Amino acid sequence: PQIVPASRGAQLPLSFAQQRLWFLAQMEGASAAYHIPARLRIVGALDEAALQHALNRIVARHEVLRTTFVQTGDQAVVLCIHPEETGCPLRKYDLTTHADSSSELARLMDEAAIGRFDLQQGPLIRGSLVRLSDDEHVLLLTMHHIVSDGWSMGVLTCELGALYASGCQADADPLPQLSIQYADYAVWQRGWLSGEVLHKQSTYWQTALLDAPALLMLPSDRVRPAQQDYTGDAVPVVLDETLSHELKALSRRHGTTLFMTLLAGWATVLSRLSGQDEVVIGSPVANRMSAEVEGLIGFFVNTLALRVNVSDDPTVEALLSRVKACTLAAYEHQDLPFEQVVELLKPVRSLSHSPLFQAMLSWQNTPPAELALEGLELTLLDSVARTTKYDVSLDLAEVEGRIVGSLEYATALFDRETAQRYVAYLERGLRAMVENERQVVGAIELLGEPERRQVLV
Repeated sequence: PQIVPASRGAQLPLSFAQQRLWFLAQMEGASAAYHIPARLRIVGALDEAALQHALNRIVARHEVLRTTFVQTGDQAVVLCIHPEETGCPLRKYDLTTHADSSSELARLMDEAAIGRFDLQQGPLIRGSLVRLSDDEHVLLLTMHHIVSDGWSMGVLTCELGALYASGCQADADPLPQLSIQYADYAVWQRGWLSGEVLHKQSTYWQTALLDAPALLMLPSDRVRPAQQDYTGDAVPVVLDETLSHELKALSRRHGTTLFMTLLAGWATVLSRLSGQDEVVIGSPVANRMSAEVEGLIGFFVNTLALRVNVSDDPTVEALLSRVKACTLAAYEHQDLPFEQVVELLKPVRSLSHSPLFQAMLSWQNTPPAELALEGLELTLLDSVARTTKYDVSLDLAEVEGRIVGSLEYATALFDRETAQRYVAYLERGLRAMVENERQVVGAIELLGEPERRQVLV
């Protein structure tokens, strides 16, 4: 059914994803793991008034960016929508005469990314403009995940470009009006996800994850703390062009996507490290199934818990077949929000780890955000992961013919060297898969020569 505008007279509900994130924020304190930062280096003659106007227009267009979350007397949480004039005032910093502008910029970038958000008071988007010289600035934008997701950042940068250009030339608003808002989607989701649809989706996930291992037993450098602290770091992953090309060829031969093949490789590594013959790996899906929500900013992304069975000594090709079947079935039932799946399965809740899975694989196949501000040269600065929601999280994309990305890891559990070793295991495992797809995955040699010698000694 089509999403239609809901009455703004009534109390508006949160979407299922927002509701879970609101509870997490209460339970664990405001964690920076749920912040979405972007850092943009701008070279050229920046029109600051046009930039401010563009950001204000985006906040006016997207109701969700001027929404806060208020707890009523009966403990229910409702949306409070603020007026269109709310805007997004930029905090300005001038480092032109600063003795050490690069370290001060790094400090400001960290502060912008991890500074606390108040879900009840707002705002849930904030921006800073750092002036490095007359023709060089850095724009820092951070949104809370409860009103945004990765796709939304692409929507924001695209609209920013169009609105900045029109502001510079004092043209009329170039963007078409939005027919619906995120709150309309939340109302629609609660109405649609009921009856037969809800039953079919719920039954699938109850069966798929019945008796799945609750905890991935990776060997860690430190004992797991009683409460997850979300502090993380990341190491790079770079698969060379040859291996990337061979992985694509392997995928074509077996009718899998590159994501499925990488999932099989990651599952092999995690299974071998943990000694468990079943592993559950989380994976995000954009969850924007209809064109009407593609241009909205909001928290749409859903997470699928993919259960990979590595038991009974499968060959590489047999494992690829299992992974393909499990992934396609999950995609068919991707509408049930992850928070509903957790409620259905009622795992023993622990503050020490995330429910259902503690390892993640994200494959970035959405086109990169269109970065253009008229007359300016833009570079997206990398956001270094200082937080992580999971024990290990593999984040990959294809860039210019190579598979690249990072492995985020919880610093409470792992040292950097351990994470680097896991990346080396992954690369060796994937190389072995393309070299001989008929071999048993349990026979794949993951250790490097120096490690093998150490083990033998």
